[in-house]
Amino acid sequence: MKNLWITCLMLLLCWTSNAQNNPFDNLDTDAILQKDDDIPQVLLVGSFHFAYYGMDAHKTKEENKIPILGEKGQREVEELVAYIDRFKPNKIVVEGGRNSGYILRRYERYLADPTTQRANEIDQIAFRLMKKHQLDTLYGVDSGTLMRGLYYHKDSTVLRPILDSIFTDWDFSSDEKYSLRYNEWYEKEDEIAAKASLLDYFKFMNDKKIVDRGWGAYLVGDFKNGTYEGADATALHWYARNLRIFRNIQNVTEPGDRILVIFGAGHMTILDNLFDATPEYDLVRFGELENWK
Repeated sequence: MKNLWITCLMLLLCWTSNAQNNPFDNLDTDAILQKDDDIPQVLLVGSFHFAYYGMDAHKTKEENKIPILGEKGQREVEELVAYIDRFKPNKIVVEGGRNSGYILRRYERYLADPTTQRANEIDQIAFRLMKKHQLDTLYGVDSGTLMRGLYYHKDSTVLRPILDSIFTDWDFSSDEKYSLRYNEWYEKEDEIAAKASLLDYFKFMNDKKIVDRGWGAYLVGDFKNGTYEGADATALHWYARNLRIFRNIQNVTEPGDRILVIFGAGHMTILDNLFDATPEYDLVRFGELENWK
């Protein structure tokens, strides 16, 4: 019996030793991939559209819309901007076209007369930070979809029938049970957001679990159309658009940048994954600013 206990003890010690000396323990992948590069940092800020354009699949009820331009709304915008400013951005990219001159003209009007600010997350957040940090430009990095590019391609007479077959019934209005549950979530979120502070709402929207679950909305309902039609429609429309946005951000990046990304919250699901995966950037998540000075 004594010998049996000694044998068991030796086996346990060998197993513990092997577990603690995994040959890959000292392989630091980032030390190889990033080396001594001056890695740019990126802060992703997912937002709702302050102007409530009504262009998204989900429409907020009038009674739950947040009056951003009101006195309370403006106080809460200042609180939100102060929180985001902990990141100290030197570049700001926004959900606008790559020809961002029209936004810069708006910014010039804002500098001359702050009352010209619109109920728009670019005006309310980006303009304030541009002024504080004396930034003379911002970058529109949005993109059209691959589907649209193909649809209006010079060979569209060949492509359109194929695209039409893929996008048949793809209309964001599925009665599939998980789509209905997402609608229930959005309704409840709107009700709470109307009463909560703006900063608390942004902390909720940009929480990692919420960001991940947000991507789930694109994987139910119309995603299940046909054999692959729904999956292909999602790839051609939504996924490709966000890959292009990521590529546009790469094109305006320089070593050591601190890039603030302000986009609709629905984009964060893919952008978060892309920036988290690439060794070219260090991703800063919204909640991490809690402990920043």
